[in-house]
Amino acid sequence: MQPKLHVKKGDNVVVVSGKNKGKTGRVIAVFPKEQRVVVEGVHVVKKAMRATPDNPKGGFHEMEAPVHVSKVRPLCPSCGKPVRVKKKLLEEEGKSRRVRVCNHCGAVLDG
Repeated sequence: MQPKLHVKKGDNVVVVSGKNKGKTGRVIAVFPKEQRVVVEGVHVVKKAMRATPDNPKGGFHEMEAPVHVSKVRPLCPSCGKPVRVKKKLLEEEGKSRRVRVCNHCGAVLDG
């Protein structure tokens, strides 16, 4: 069973600890088994690329590396602050769905 994470692909997040502290970006990929996320513009590393027919010169390629999920927090759309997430059950037209909610102001983070 995969662990549930407090961030999803497409969320705007802030890095709250580590050498990239304070950087913001959008979540590009989520790896629940490893508990890691890839954030756009955060933890950019240089990777050596071998020469191929598509890339005849080879060289170095900059790419985002995964960051542990505990180091990021989602940005609340109403507060504008990095927040913790609560899960809440919403009742809409006889249907119920579980959504992520800002722990500070109560705004819904899921669209």
